[in-house]
Amino acid sequence: MQNKYFFILFFIFSFSFAQDDFEKMVQSEKKAAASKIAFLSNPNTANYDVTYHKLEFTVDPAVYSISGKVTTTFTAVTTLNTVTFDLANELTVSTVTQAGVSIPFSRSTSNELILNLSAPLTAGATSTVEITYSGVPPVNGFNAFTINTRPNGSKTLFTLSEPFGARDWWPCKQDLNDKIDAIDVIITAPSQYISVSNGIEQSAIVSGANKTTWFKHNYPIPAYLICMAVTNYAVYNQPAAATGLSFPIVNYLYAENNTSAVQTQLAQTPLIMNLYENLFEPYPFRNEKYGHAQFGWGGGMEHTTVSFMYNFSRNLIAHELAHQWFGDKVTCGSWKDIWLNEGFATYLTALVVENFDGLPAYITYKNSMINSATSTTGSIYLSDTEATDVNRIFSSQISYNKGAMVLNMLRFKMGDVLFFQAIKSYLSNSNLAYKYAITTDLKTHLETAYGSNLNEFFNDWVYKQGYPSYTISAQNWGTGQAKIVVSQTQSDPTSVPYFEMPLPIRLKGANGEVLNATLDNTTNGQEFLIPISFTITAVEFDPEKNLLSKNNTVSLGTQIYVADQVLAAYPNPVTDEIYIQKPSDVVVLNNRIFNNIGQMVLENSALTFSVSALANGVYYLEIETSKGIYHKKIIKK
Repeated sequence: MQNKYFFILFFIFSFSFAQDDFEKMVQSEKKAAASKIAFLSNPNTANYDVTYHKLEFTVDPAVYSISGKVTTTFTAVTTLNTVTFDLANELTVSTVTQAGVSIPFSRSTSNELILNLSAPLTAGATSTVEITYSGVPPVNGFNAFTINTRPNGSKTLFTLSEPFGARDWWPCKQDLNDKIDAIDVIITAPSQYISVSNGIEQSAIVSGANKTTWFKHNYPIPAYLICMAVTNYAVYNQPAAATGLSFPIVNYLYAENNTSAVQTQLAQTPLIMNLYENLFEPYPFRNEKYGHAQFGWGGGMEHTTVSFMYNFSRNLIAHELAHQWFGDKVTCGSWKDIWLNEGFATYLTALVVENFDGLPAYITYKNSMINSATSTTGSIYLSDTEATDVNRIFSSQISYNKGAMVLNMLRFKMGDVLFFQAIKSYLSNSNLAYKYAITTDLKTHLETAYGSNLNEFFNDWVYKQGYPSYTISAQNWGTGQAKIVVSQTQSDPTSVPYFEMPLPIRLKGANGEVLNATLDNTTNGQEFLIPISFTITAVEFDPEKNLLSKNNTVSLGTQIYVADQVLAAYPNPVTDEIYIQKPSDVVVLNNRIFNNIGQMVLENSALTFSVSALANGVYYLEIETSKGIYHKKIIKK
């Protein structure tokens, strides 16, 4: 995406939708004028839990200002004498009341509003305060509150608060540690305009020159996903009966864009919705609506129940809709975990390509993500310092594309059944659903479904940085075998000395024969002997682009048939069972293992047998075959 330093610079990547649409989308979610920001988690707002907001705003798309009244019900976490809200210094508070009685307040220089409660509030007790304010929201690069003029002269007002902009237009608690249980949003604007917000519209009442529109949203929501837009919209409904869904899709289109072409694009929405519901679970906000509202930033923003959209390309629809599950229902618990929002939304867009367009298009899409992710370095789990850098939080290469490819590799490693089972469990977990999740929460659900720990995988691909480059050499290796040797270099070997990963290999024969094999690669220079029924004439590495790697090379060597070379004992080093690999025309008669002073410590005639009882150390394996006796050095660990 582009970085915005009081101007917009677009970096263009070759994705399957318009070249810069993906980067525009990232920029919309990024919304920052400077790479470093002065906002960290505010400890002064951590001592209470917001349960309800009534947000009353008066605005005019022709005037850059806001006046409002925010009524907040909260519960004390500890005993409180004061309550602190995040609010831009530029906005002026006129009155604050608690239970209808005025209370004193003060402002800090760090965008805070401090309320002095009428009496101490003990832990577990609730109270309600009402804050009346007005002013000109700051123009600071977040541009969380924006007014622009469209080419036809129409005025448009919209908000976009991710990640740290909510405080610029209303008094809030914008940390990622508290979701508001329910909200009412009441917008008063000139009567010629249509207003949009989260949830279901309850009423729109004209009084004189103004119209007041009331929206109700009864699902938990973080401050950064609360939104408002006002302009001369045309409303295009996709009713539940027409889409086969149990809730409406409501689209707020610029009046000049309410065309049959746009409506055709929007017809993709219920199809994508149906795919996501089949892959994961029902739409998380089914009791309300889903919808879109056009706005002036390139790209889109996943406000709960109503995504703000620059256009209606299929992939943009898919990305923002995916966020309703990943980001809106289950929200990243810190900006260090942003890939739980953006990696998933990017990968679900790829799943749309896979399911709607077929495998070749899906491979092309994944290849684009790989090229982007390997064009830079960095881990998808951010450091504390990186989590204050908006450009780093919303890195298209890392948080979006590397995050998506890491999910793809997990799916490849685990298999479809276990992977999707794990994601469904993650979404439905009562400790995460409509709440927050961190990376370890996802890891736990993946490990539970997989039945094994994923420590190595997460250390290499999530918490550390870089990517591997593979050298694959293949040879016909005696009758009925192929030998594959895997070598690897790393883009940042100080971060990851070796990336362990199952590797997909495709072997081909002269008469159209194909064998797809998966190699469990754990060490450099690792050798694999693969049973095969034809002579290989070509080799492909990662033919379906399931791995995050770059600059790979593949070679096919000449046939070798030397019995001592084609016999192999693996894995080596070995922990438990050892396997004897042989050509089809060789019969293994017996196996004997000797220690380093020549004593036989184990004898077995099977092709697979256990060495777990042996002490760790170096041993010598004697393989007696129909073609002679051969010796192998093995290491027990």
